[in-house]
Amino acid sequence: METQNYLLPNQFKKVGWFLFTLTSLFTIYYFSQDQEPHFLNLKVFAFVTDEIMGNGMSYFTIINDNIGNEIIGFFGILGCLFIAFSKEKCEDELVAKVRLDSLLWATYINYFILMGAILFIYSMPFFWILVFNMYTTLIVFIIRFNWMSYNLKKSISDEK
Repeated sequence: METQNYLLPNQFKKVGWFLFTLTSLFTIYYFSQDQEPHFLNLKVFAFVTDEIMGNGMSYFTIINDNIGNEIIGFFGILGCLFIAFSKEKCEDELVAKVRLDSLLWATYINYFILMGAILFIYSMPFFWILVFNMYTTLIVFIIRFNWMSYNLKKSISDEK
């Protein structure tokens, strides 16, 4: 039975690794500095914003913001999505099963981390756990899928 395949072409995997690597390096640089790079201070459109110690919420407005965090978040997630959901060179039913099992594992681990954080972590550290949690499912999926694919290829080559 033929099913719909919503995976990206295999070439996206290389683009994803490039974006992920570049974003990781930028993240290390960005958070190792004492101040945010001034060239990233821009006027941007915001659907909703809340100024710290300000006059409450503003909707559909232009604000001044350093967009470093947004660049890191956007391209980090995009890179992980490209890596995780690009076809393998040889995409068959066994690879699809490994992909599905890995996604299930990643989802379980992601939510176990989140439940633990809800119970035992509070205040600003909880916020950082939520930020990290945006990436957890994709990163755990990528690690487990690649590990299982490696073991599968190794076992096939051992049989020959």
